[in-house]
Amino acid sequence: DSSGNVLVGKTVSGQILTKGVQLSSAGAVSSTNDVAAASSYFVNLATSGTRYLQRFYASTTLVGSITSDGSATAFNTSSDYRLKENVVPMTGSIDRVNQLKPSRFNFITDADKIVDGFLAHEAQEVVPEAITGEKDDMKTEEYEITPALGDVYIPATEAVAEEVLESGIERPEELPENAQWRETTAAVTGEREVPDMQGIDQGKLVPLLVGAIQELTARLEALEK
Repeated sequence: DSSGNVLVGKTVSGQILTKGVQLSSAGAVSSTNDVAAASSYFVNLATSGTRYLQRFYASTTLVGSITSDGSATAFNTSSDYRLKENVVPMTGSIDRVNQLKPSRFNFITDADKIVDGFLAHEAQEVVPEAITGEKDDMKTEEYEITPALGDVYIPATEAVAEEVLESGIERPEELPENAQWRETTAAVTGEREVPDMQGIDQGKLVPLLVGAIQELTARLEALEK
């Protein structure tokens, strides 16, 4: 498009519900499909041994990765001791664990499935590094008010310069064989405020849980003596 984005199966940047792929000129990649057996993104290792599937950088510093040894996958975050300072033993773990509020609930989009978990803003008060976002935060979202309209036509031939099949229509999911799409009216987009949902990395609760278990073990051993 005019912004330098490459669109495959889409006609307007930001169409997150439209099947296809967008390669943004800013470096972002997004993919949408509705095939149950399909993957939006996949990597196949052609060699044996541990290999990087993906690496994550902050500027030039490696801050995380996804690796595979051919039989399992590991999701890694930075943890080398050379990256850390002011390291002290954890204390008061039991008290902090008791502040957590585990719950049972269902997500609105899946009313029949009950799961265990936490409310992000409640867990944020105890283990803030496990939570992304802020409670009740909002964000600005671009959306399509009216779609692009145009003509579906057959390319020029010796017999006819141009044969328009339909005019002033939204782009079809699939074009007729040998037909092309000519956009005559651009899509109209707007902005709206939508919830910026919080997330949780429950793996970051593990150190606190281990600390609490160790404190309980120490108490039990003291009682046994």
